[in-house]
Amino acid sequence: MNANKFIELFCEQFDNVNVKDVTMDTKFKDLDGWNSLVALSVIAMIDEEYDIQLKGNDISSSTTIEDLFLKVSKE
Repeated sequence: MNANKFIELFCEQFDNVNVKDVTMDTKFKDLDGWNSLVALSVIAMIDEEYDIQLKGNDISSSTTIEDLFLKVSKE
């Protein structure tokens, strides 16, 4: 699994987040535009791209993009 591709796909779920401003250490809940709809979009993207079903708890227990990436990588 490619971390840069994961970041790119993650950023596509936002209207105004530039992928160049995001790293694995980014606290995604602090990004402009983060809300419950974006959270659902991230869950759907992970399901579609990686065939992994995350739960809301997986999102709420994560802080950084790397946290989510590691959850997806473990599956």
